[in-house]
Amino acid sequence: MGRFQALRNFNAFPHAEDHLLQKTFSGAIVSIVGFVIMATLFVHELQYYLTTYTVHQMSVDLKRGEILPIHINMTFPALPCDVVSVDAIDMSGKHEVDLDTNIWKLRLNNEGRIIGTEYLSDLVEKEHSHKHDGHDEHHDDLAEKKHDNLFNEDAEKMIKKVKQAMEDGEGCRVYGVLDVQRVAGNFHISVHGLNIFVAQQIFEGSNHVNVSHMIHDLSFGPKYPGIHNPLDDTSRILREASGTFKYYIKVVPTEYRYLSKEVLPTNQFSVNEYFVPMKPNDRSWPAVYFLYDLSPITVTIKEERRSFLHFLTRLCAVLGGTFAMTGMLDRWMYLIIESITKSKPTTMIR
Repeated sequence: MGRFQALRNFNAFPHAEDHLLQKTFSGAIVSIVGFVIMATLFVHELQYYLTTYTVHQMSVDLKRGEILPIHINMTFPALPCDVVSVDAIDMSGKHEVDLDTNIWKLRLNNEGRIIGTEYLSDLVEKEHSHKHDGHDEHHDDLAEKKHDNLFNEDAEKMIKKVKQAMEDGEGCRVYGVLDVQRVAGNFHISVHGLNIFVAQQIFEGSNHVNVSHMIHDLSFGPKYPGIHNPLDDTSRILREASGTFKYYIKVVPTEYRYLSKEVLPTNQFSVNEYFVPMKPNDRSWPAVYFLYDLSPITVTIKEERRSFLHFLTRLCAVLGGTFAMTGMLDRWMYLIIESITKSKPTTMIR
């Protein structure tokens, strides 16, 4: 019997006192409040467990010979599509893109509605009338090389058509994907595809070329959850003098790993920009340059979910703590109410 008595004393769940087993109105209120709190905390912990979080890791980029996709979606409200050209150049300085491109130009009226489309199967002009120096400036170095058929009938029609479009307030939207080699380089949107003398006839000088633009989307690969492209939904509108916009972009190779183990290769980037206003005797032509370079570091973003044991531990702690606190609160309320009710008859006798 002594052994059984010692085992009984080891019981960690002693019976409650008799007065705590009485059902009271205050106990009912505390119980309801406790159940509401526990249910709320349970839902919160369940959401916390089901919500994925990301872990960032960095390593040296070992990719070689891959393609860098550039997603472009821009609007030039003051330039007709006939004068807008898209060019790409890599660090070797060659105006060549040996890959298929998928770029569209949409003609816009003065209200921004689409009135025509044009598909560009080859963005790179093989024979530029304009040359670019080491800083990618647009110069008319061929000004002395005039030809007898410079202002032929097609050129006159082109000039007349573009001037009419500018009077009507036409703009141009450029969108699509430009695939380039995975090396440093730049792409630019400008009027560089025009013959220098045709451009002079249309704009009457480079100071009148308005390269105001709105960037709806600019990215270097598919988007993943939580990505932020700093140039999305930005606009640069020129009110006075024209000039050249330059965006210096640092591309960071990125891999996004989903919970399903699927890997999404993409890129994120940071950007700095500045504007170079045109000078009266400047020989360059306005443009919008995107000069990009690749970071040697790649970022791996992995989706992860908290373990079930972690969820169970937090749940027991939260529910058990709430139950213990409500029990203490019920006991205190019972003792306070009991002391008040016992003191009332004594006061009446006095």
